Amino acid sequence: MTVNNELINQSQAFSDSTSVIDVEDWNVYYGDFHALKSIFLKVPKNKVTAFIGPSGCGKSTLLRCFNRLNDLIPSFRATGRMTYHGQDLYSSNVDAVQVRRRIGMVFQKPNPFPKSIYDNIAYGVRVNGIKGDMDEIVEQSLRRAALWDEVKDKLKQNGTAISGGQQQRLCIARAIAVQPDVVLMDEPCASLDPISTLKIEELIHQLKENYTIVIVTHNMQQASRVADLTAFFNVRVVDDKRQGYLAEVDRTEIIFQNPKEEATQQYVSGRFG
Repeated sequence: MTVNNELINQSQAFSDSTSVIDVEDWNVYYGDFHALKSIFLKVPKNKVTAFIGPSGCGKSTLLRCFNRLNDLIPSFRATGRMTYHGQDLYSSNVDAVQVRRRIGMVFQKPNPFPKSIYDNIAYGVRVNGIKGDMDEIVEQSLRRAALWDEVKDKLKQNGTAISGGQQQRLCIARAIAVQPDVVLMDEPCASLDPISTLKIEELIHQLKENYTIVIVTHNMQQASRVADLTAFFNVRVVDDKRQGYLAEVDRTEIIFQNPKEEATQQYVSGRFG
């Protein structure tokens, strides 16, 4: 299809660095419902890729395909090819648990464990059998999440007792403590106040030095501030059902200032969505 060839060219043109995740003709179904159609996308290493688009367009669905969280939905199935450093993520010999260690997830609402701040970090490290000085791992994870100075004297305090913004940074620290390569963020600031949101955005800029970041956001200003690459997803109606597709992907400044598709222009300018 011409559209797909155009999307392939857009994504490849951006790839001035190695792509970590490659998506080729990816289709998602829930039973007979074709939810996401024919996605072509390259996620570049040590960059921030933002997924934007109206509700129901498949942004979070695709994000959860990257670390195989959709496997937990009985009716889910997918066709096409999705690779991580060249390895087929959906090959029968790939362990989904190991995928989730290498490709971590931060959810919309902060979800710290009902444990101490220290144990929130240490738990995943122990479960995954990661060796090293635990105190050092905890400190470094909290430092990388820009939280250490705020909680270093409260490490025995319950992780649910700190502020919402701090809880979200704790969840980011927990995710990076197990040494992932990619960090997925599904609307990580949706439930946070503006000051906490700014801290998370500053943190994302810092994290991309060591991690590849993919973020789903409904906040256009946030996408324009944090993302290097932006993918705009849209919805069409097929047989009276909404089907998501990737309409356009390019450098963030192009998506927001000079997009190729009229629908992209209408969305980023706030005319629909």
